Amino acid sequence: MDLQEEPPINNSSVENSDASFLEQVQRLHQLTVYGRWLFVSCLWLIIAPICLWDLRTEFPLWKQYFTWVAVRYGLFFHPLSTLGLSFCIGMTVSVLVWQSRNILIGLPQAEKQRLEKHVCRIRQQGPTHPLWKFVINS
Repeated sequence: MDLQEEPPINNSSVENSDASFLEQVQRLHQLTVYGRWLFVSCLWLIIAPICLWDLRTEFPLWKQYFTWVAVRYGLFFHPLSTLGLSFCIGMTVSVLVWQSRNILIGLPQAEKQRLEKHVCRIRQQGPTHPLWKFVINS
């Protein structure tokens, strides 16, 4: 059967069936995962030490009388440190839940389509795209 006899196929469905395209989508997803964990690592390396340094006056109290009231008191009177540590913890939990969902259930269809569109845009722009060498050239 000749390909010209078949009805025209949508360009995106041709690319979706291509094995190299699916591999490129997988690489882009892997880059997304690495990017999120890099962001969380930077938060813990930059923001968390600053917040903990601001809380250093509370540590002797916590060491002597570690109660939840002492922790609450320390966090209440250091709102920026509390906000910074909460942001670090929140982003870490968010990435953990996101990645766990992707591992256990799989990527949602909307996420797959977003990644496929992004790979198409990378292919369209060519080697001038910043992700070209990581997604296409690998």
